[in-house]
Amino acid sequence: VEAADAFDRIQLAQDEAAMDRMILDGFIFIDGSGKRQDKQQFIAGWMAPGDRYDPITLIDRTVTPLGRDAAVVGGETSLCGTSDGVRFCRHMRFADTFVRVDGEWRVAHVQVTRISPE
Repeated sequence: VEAADAFDRIQLAQDEAAMDRMILDGFIFIDGSGKRQDKQQFIAGWMAPGDRYDPITLIDRTVTPLGRDAAVVGGETSLCGTSDGVRFCRHMRFADTFVRVDGEWRVAHVQVTRISPE
């Protein structure tokens, strides 16, 4: 859970160096539209100079251990902020897969499912 919280913080803070360290080179991201992206594409998606993110609140958080050195952390949230001065908000579920490498939790895979407004 500490690693998952740290991962959320570095994304929202747009900490590119921390993201590069925490995300494995073979990382896979499946975005809300089903498109597959790699580590560089994922990080770049957080780094647009005109983007700023609000703090998030996680609900329905789950932690599924996959042995001693892997786990999937999931939940539901709304990712909101501004992009070039325009307000946005995306409601989603996510699943982040973490693996322990050399004693440190790293991110191997992220999948996001957008939740349509009702």
